[in-house]
Amino acid sequence: MLVGICGGKDTGICAGKKSVADFLVKNHGFQQISVAPGNHQTVVEEHFEQLSLTSSPNPSAQSFETIDELIDFVTPRWRELWVTTDIPDDAALERLLLRPFFLLISVDAPITLRWRRFTDRCWRKQLEPPDLEKFVLISDHSQYDPKIGVSYLLDRAHVRLFNTSSSLNELHAALSSLDLLNMQRLRPAWDQYFMQLASLAAQRSNCMKRRVGCVIVKDNRVMSTGYNGTPRNMKNCNEGGCMSFYFLLPG
Repeated sequence: MLVGICGGKDTGICAGKKSVADFLVKNHGFQQISVAPGNHQTVVEEHFEQLSLTSSPNPSAQSFETIDELIDFVTPRWRELWVTTDIPDDAALERLLLRPFFLLISVDAPITLRWRRFTDRCWRKQLEPPDLEKFVLISDHSQYDPKIGVSYLLDRAHVRLFNTSSSLNELHAALSSLDLLNMQRLRPAWDQYFMQLASLAAQRSNCMKRRVGCVIVKDNRVMSTGYNGTPRNMKNCNEGGCMSFYFLLPG
């Protein structure tokens, strides 16, 4: 199993990405792997490295030059537990998503809370923190800039964590409740699988009252699928083939 975590410097400064990775390493025996810094260095890292506020790499983490090297290393070892926080762009994510043992977790938090966390980090290092406006500008640039913004990573996550925790213990309790190691997150159980097929079939519905999809199954084999609408060779409901909906309208 390979868990990828997006957040932190990529999509939200001080969202808690590193804390989630540390939790998996310390509590579930994950091994951290990384991609060597280089072309994927973010604008946030470049801006704040002068303040020595970028996270230092885990010295025990095995590092690779490219995301492809990382994938090639993990693939024959997919039964082991791995975690990475290095997903630099959409191209890297696409390659990771091809692997059925990959789970993407996004971590985000309210911007005022992230700013307070960052301010506390600055004071602990005896550095002058940026004001809220400057922090927001840098954060928005890292997320929404047309060339380097990576906010789209959050939308593609299998698990989305909104980290409003006020302490590590609270965050760890929330992570434990998610049951991240449940293999059904990677490969759904039969019932979930068939319900997803029914939901997909419902997208073909042309009834104006409601979407309905169904799957007929025998011995875990799909026998037939269907959706509601007009009979074969008749005009679809959404093309005016069924007037019953209009008769139910008030007035």
